[in-house]
Amino acid sequence: MATVNATFVYKGTDRKGQSVEGEVISSSPALAKAQLIKQGIRARTVRKKPKPLFGGGGKPIKPMDVALLTRQLSTMMRAGVPLVQSFDIVAGGAEKQSVADLVKKIKDDVSAGSTFASSLRKHPKYFDDLFCNLVESGEQSGALETMLDRIATYKEKTEILKAKIKKALTYPIAVIVVAIIVAAILLIFVVPAFADTFSAFGADLPAFTVAVLHLSDFVQHRWLVILIMLVVGFVAFKEAKQRSKKFRIFLDHVTLRIPIIKKIIFNSIIARYARTLSTTFAAGVPLIDALQSVAGSTGNYIYEMAVLRIRDEVSSGTQLNVAMAATKVFPPMLVQMTLIGEESGALDDMLAKGATYYEEIVDNLVDNLTSLLEPFIMVVLGLMVGSMLVAMYLPIFQLGQAI
Repeated sequence: MATVNATFVYKGTDRKGQSVEGEVISSSPALAKAQLIKQGIRARTVRKKPKPLFGGGGKPIKPMDVALLTRQLSTMMRAGVPLVQSFDIVAGGAEKQSVADLVKKIKDDVSAGSTFASSLRKHPKYFDDLFCNLVESGEQSGALETMLDRIATYKEKTEILKAKIKKALTYPIAVIVVAIIVAAILLIFVVPAFADTFSAFGADLPAFTVAVLHLSDFVQHRWLVILIMLVVGFVAFKEAKQRSKKFRIFLDHVTLRIPIIKKIIFNSIIARYARTLSTTFAAGVPLIDALQSVAGSTGNYIYEMAVLRIRDEVSSGTQLNVAMAATKVFPPMLVQMTLIGEESGALDDMLAKGATYYEEIVDNLVDNLTSLLEPFIMVVLGLMVGSMLVAMYLPIFQLGQAI
């Protein structure tokens, strides 16, 4: 049967006789006391930490929280603070309790003799293989603080890039949702009020008005079915994306062909590829192993397969820039920058510059898209609402002309 760990709260004295208190992760109070003794702490009381009355765990840990945590640890270690003590400082200053709890778990593992990388691997939800491999490389080379700085930069830039993509996609989706809600309100509450008035006219209504009235009647009597279908469709889409590889591949192909966002998606993939490869190569990871890590970080099946083909060609002796050009999915500029980097022996630096260049392109594209979409969306909303109003007032105008 697997051992279940729990959080224990302790109070005691350290080697200098000073009073200390804190938390420790263990399977029993006795083992918790043994762990504290190894850390030089003589515990007076050790009791299981009570669970919060309402809910637990606090706010969820987001990728940007992990980036901030990494940056803080890097800064502490560069200032000469030991790793274990850095954990205490970071946990004490964490805004989220969930982040503080995570740091304390890692600290307890490291204090008990585990390596930093092996402690991180116990939390794959927050630290992926690439993160753990880079930390392990930093520990083995004796330059952990430098490696943490590179990882922090990589995580920060990656999350900023993801935020820009979400910004580009969220705005039009939000406006579409608002437009649907406004249209539904008009069809359910406003149009029926006009329908009662038209019934007293005793004359034929314009075809456009009749069509809107039929649509209103359908929405009034089928709104629950429509709502259920929308919810089921959303859940089905989400589940298919998570469970079906073929569906994910289909989506990856489609997103690279959508006229409005294909340039943003393409440049973000290229930026992610260059940033990840630059970080791993600068960390001393062999190029073939680095390409293996990069393949999974592209976020698109087409480019994942392309990077794996590059890895196979590089392992057989082909230069990286030649292998990239052969896939025909990478922009010529990045291929040329890779060539210059290989010839000058500064591949990581050239790839980092390439990543920065394509990240700036994404930033500009997102800003341009937002500025172009605003008037377009206003026109669409105006036409949607205006057409309904025209359909409702058209019979009244015709009646006025007849009188």
